[in-house]
Amino acid sequence: MASRAGTVALPQDLVDITALLDAYYDVTPDLSDPAQRVAFGTSGHRGSSLKASFNEGHILAITQAIVEYRAGQGITGPLFLAKDTHGLSEPAQNSALEVLAANGVNVLIDARHGYTPTPALSHAILKYNNEAGPGQPQADGIVVTPSHNPPADGGFKYNPPHGGPADTDATGWIANRANELLENGLRGVKRIPLNDALKAEGTGKFDFLSSYVDDLPAVLDLDAIRQAGVRIGADPMGGASVDYWGEIGERHQLDLTVVNPTVDPQWAFMTLDWDEKIRMDCSSPSAMASLINRMSDAGTGSAYDIATGNDADADRHGIVTPDGGLMNPNHYLAVAIDYLYRNRTGWNPDSVVGKTLVSSSIIDRVAVGLGRKLVEVPVGFKWFVPGLLSGEGAFGGEESAGASFNKRDGSVWTTDKDGILLALLASEITAVTGKSPSQLYKGLTDQFGSPVYARIDAAATREQKAALGKLSSSDVTATTLAGEEITAKLTEAPGNGASIGGLKVVTENAWFAARPSGTEDVYKIYAESFKGVEHLKQVQEEAKALVDGVIS
Repeated sequence: MASRAGTVALPQDLVDITALLDAYYDVTPDLSDPAQRVAFGTSGHRGSSLKASFNEGHILAITQAIVEYRAGQGITGPLFLAKDTHGLSEPAQNSALEVLAANGVNVLIDARHGYTPTPALSHAILKYNNEAGPGQPQADGIVVTPSHNPPADGGFKYNPPHGGPADTDATGWIANRANELLENGLRGVKRIPLNDALKAEGTGKFDFLSSYVDDLPAVLDLDAIRQAGVRIGADPMGGASVDYWGEIGERHQLDLTVVNPTVDPQWAFMTLDWDEKIRMDCSSPSAMASLINRMSDAGTGSAYDIATGNDADADRHGIVTPDGGLMNPNHYLAVAIDYLYRNRTGWNPDSVVGKTLVSSSIIDRVAVGLGRKLVEVPVGFKWFVPGLLSGEGAFGGEESAGASFNKRDGSVWTTDKDGILLALLASEITAVTGKSPSQLYKGLTDQFGSPVYARIDAAATREQKAALGKLSSSDVTATTLAGEEITAKLTEAPGNGASIGGLKVVTENAWFAARPSGTEDVYKIYAESFKGVEHLKQVQEEAKALVDGVIS
């Protein structure tokens, strides 16, 4: 049977929103099941009410835990509270507000009663704290989003005063306290009715959209985009950026079309992802099929000079060009880094290039070509926060189409991934260079070589995943990989010495990294080769055999 990937969703693919919302309120998690306990991954707690992993009890407990955490840390400023367009996001935001107001927390919610991208929340926290100044009460935030995950999912993420994702010390404490509250039947959770919470003295409004959109000239050359007349097609993909894109075009007088302004918690308009699920992954050719098809009109040529997509909370970007189609996220990261470090004269001349260790090695070669130091960190955007704040790491990016960079004067813009920013950068690059990002990537491969990159999943038990996460380099006895001498065996990131929770093996022209999945009984193998597809397959086969040999 032919795959339906890339085709529009059918009625049987759609989640029952009524059942989803009923389960949020009616289902009580069974804490003897690890899958139903609070657990923070790289981007907060995620789950589905239909699987008893994202229910009212979870959100009440997590929010109370955050209240206690911020009190323990001396955080006394306002808490910015935002949500995306997933069906579970509004009820979860309401539950959180009931707890925050009952605890006397000063909460700021969206002034337009709309949706808020994750980068707009990060930007708001940083702007408030910068204007407040040292020694003054600091703000933090919660964004209710499972990012690009399917419509049945919910997500809940805490961003402390540095504006980015909370580190493991914070999330570990919050998760442990939340589970303790759940085990005690939510005794210790303060809560008032929603209407009272909305009218509470400490509940206020904040215009996330204006704060973000009006500040964009500080981080991007919008004049160049406008003067070059770059035609932009922006697809919010039913997500929180839906109102932002129209305002960006209008306020900054850009030739910008919002390709699809529809918001639907079922995402019935979406094309199915590679596994025939609805997933708002703007780096997936299957999920982005509608925009890719719209990019070209046989009668008039390309409809846009640049077309872009964002996931549901707009922290990821997808870039479509007339000549190259949807760009691989690694390819675009390399182009963005090369362009920015050559054109941002206000940045620290010694600022480093930040990337995650599973991002393409062409970035390493680009950094060498720029004369910049490369800092390679584990998976998770939190590792880029210190550098973005100080300006010492003016750019941070990861292979899953998430990145952010500093303002034109070198000061911090966001410390969380910003898909809107990276999408607009593609238009700036086109305007300034006269070439598309995909044409510029071809120039980089002519200079540095053309890598092939892929990720595969391999089955693993819970015990095997735990073993992979605890590997040391001495556990790997192999000396060659796919015919090349192994030059590095890494279980810690070279950029900061932090554990990578897995293994990376490097040769002159290839590498692989293996990490356990946090949500499924698989481990992920990321691999890349500068010697072609067949060599990549050999790397993948030997990588799986090597990993299986040391964790079995």
